[in-house]
Amino acid sequence: MKPLVQRFIRRRPTLCPNDFAPHLHPVLRRVYAARGLTCSAELELGLDRLLPVRTLDGLERATELLMRHRALGSGAMVIGDFDADGATSSALVVRSLRQLGFERVDYLVPNRFRFGYGLTPEIVALAAERQPGLIITVDNGISSHAGVAAASARGIDVLITDHHLPGADIPPAAAIVNPNLAGSTFGSRALAGVGVSFYLMAALQRRLAEAGIDTGPSVAHLLDLVALGTIADLVPLDYNNRVLVSQGMKRIRAGRCVPGIKALLEQGGRTIDTLVAQDLGFAVAPRLNAAGRIDDMSIGIECLITDDVSRARELAAQLDALNEERRTIEQKMQAEALEVVSTLNLRDDTDTAGLCLYDPSWHQGVIGLVASRIKDRCQRPVIALARADNDRLRGSARSVAGVHIRDVLDAVATRHPGLLEKFGGHAMAAGLTLRESDLDRFQSAFVEEVRRWLDPAALAVIDSDGELSPEEMTLATAFELREAGPWGQAFPEPAFDGEFRVLERRMLSDRHLKLRVRPVATGESFDAIAFNFAAANHPPPELPEGSARLAYRLDVNEYLGTRRLQLVIEHLEGA
Repeated sequence: MKPLVQRFIRRRPTLCPNDFAPHLHPVLRRVYAARGLTCSAELELGLDRLLPVRTLDGLERATELLMRHRALGSGAMVIGDFDADGATSSALVVRSLRQLGFERVDYLVPNRFRFGYGLTPEIVALAAERQPGLIITVDNGISSHAGVAAASARGIDVLITDHHLPGADIPPAAAIVNPNLAGSTFGSRALAGVGVSFYLMAALQRRLAEAGIDTGPSVAHLLDLVALGTIADLVPLDYNNRVLVSQGMKRIRAGRCVPGIKALLEQGGRTIDTLVAQDLGFAVAPRLNAAGRIDDMSIGIECLITDDVSRARELAAQLDALNEERRTIEQKMQAEALEVVSTLNLRDDTDTAGLCLYDPSWHQGVIGLVASRIKDRCQRPVIALARADNDRLRGSARSVAGVHIRDVLDAVATRHPGLLEKFGGHAMAAGLTLRESDLDRFQSAFVEEVRRWLDPAALAVIDSDGELSPEEMTLATAFELREAGPWGQAFPEPAFDGEFRVLERRMLSDRHLKLRVRPVATGESFDAIAFNFAAANHPPPELPEGSARLAYRLDVNEYLGTRRLQLVIEHLEGA
């Protein structure tokens, strides 16, 4: 069976010398060096290492606005996004404002099927029914010109907090906090929406304390929400974000997190005391996102806001059920997309540098996941589209390293005025709306623009941290790697490669490939698993035999109280 795209393993360079502490595990020493770290100081992730709150541009004006509305007793309305970053941002701001003495705090999140994305005039009209004096957007708003104008016309101030890239013009909001505004001097442009919200609430709390007002616990007690939203949104884990995530993970592991996160972890079968960042990404975030994809993200936000443990568990169970429904829908859509893709010649990037996939039966809330799965399968930018109404399509784009997808869409809009009705996003993910009659024209323009960005030679690379010696391939090493994160976007979990003899092979649930393998250099054998092996290959693959070259991660497999080393296979090929 030939894969749609030929992939190959590339070893990351080992950078020496470095100034890590002598006791650091040798594998970690080279892993950290390959990610650009040079000394042990860069491994210190205490809260005191966070970029100072005062250095985020726009906070002074934003806190002035918040202080004025607090003094007036104005109602504050938080308008969030319908993903996990938006949900955690909404929960953090609502919880903080209530703690910090705002008399009336409420929230709304657009139903993606009725209102679309962001602060629209329709959402403003809905919010106005509750008579707020201030609207605070979280994880959205930087493109909401019409929504800001509609709020201003009603006498409602708007405070925009966002991390998405702005367009040429900035909405005339009363205040804007966004580290990606042109001219920003903040030391990180990688904050997620929830990270921006955290900085704003920390600045407000400091301002109130300076005024002699008792503000209660530090907003840092909500870093569990920041960790979840940051991991879920796949923003780069630069040093500042690693501090935020690490501190949030510590609070969760200690049981000092909101009941909703505990309940979602229970639904995902994860235990708090052994939690790693990947558990947030694979167990919690999908369940939270399911509300916005299938139903209404208000369910997810309520789960994160409530302090009632029973209520949190009830809402988490609802989210789990929605996630099961999402999986069923996604599997069908993914199979349909793979049928289309399997007919394309992906080895010639003339017409397939970027893919636009559309089916009139597809579900709007799941197209982002389909785009992501096909992007991983085909190793190129993908846009999946669904029908929004009678003559409009709504698309979700996912990209690969080296292709800034939001800038690609901006270039398409510039070269072809009027082709896109709306678009926005960041480097790896974006959303767009266009007329169905313009789909063919857009697809051609999209492929043409992607070809300007794309380096075909870099598409199918699987980065490896090299080969492990027999002495390094141990359960102890797996524990060291698990505890050494947080790992995530732009700071990837360590992966290794090597040649193995396949001793046993079988399929689990017709999806997962289970192997027993032995490195050619040693007599010890290990369990190995390739999750979703059948689903990720089309047509169904042949099972490997003889010898195979694996790219893999070390994992701790716990079963009936016993912990064993397991290799999680990322890629395999004949040796």
